[in-house]
Amino acid sequence: MPLPTPVRGLVIRYSFLWRDEAARGLEEGGKDRPCAVILVSESQQDDLWVTVLPVIHRPPDDPSLAIELPHATKRRLGLDDDRSWIVFTDANRFIWPGPDLRFARPGDTSSAVYGLLPPNIYEEMRAKFVTAVRSKRARAVTRTD
Repeated sequence: MPLPTPVRGLVIRYSFLWRDEAARGLEEGGKDRPCAVILVSESQQDDLWVTVLPVIHRPPDDPSLAIELPHATKRRLGLDDDRSWIVFTDANRFIWPGPDLRFARPGDTSSAVYGLLPPNIYEEMRAKFVTAVRSKRARAVTRTD
């Protein structure tokens, strides 16, 4: 099965690189994790640039910079039962699909996708991320090959 075209609200399995890791010179994320697609844009070269936000288990230091995923949404996506938050302080930008997309089952491209967030959760995530960017409390790491 081919990879789907990325869309806003898609939750993918991705090797997320935190800003502090990138600042230390690391090029690979230390952990594969679910990440929510916040933005998809097309370049003049017809590349699809995707921006993702990480899903974490640790409660955020600043709750205004995160949203908790409802248990029912996590269950529908096939995620674990632990509490989880989408955080807005760090984002990754990359050309789809990029080398950091991860497959839960080798050779099964569909295993890199968990599913879509409900529209209301996506809209809350988008609004809070825009606020975080405007207040300079969110930054993106651009990933390359």
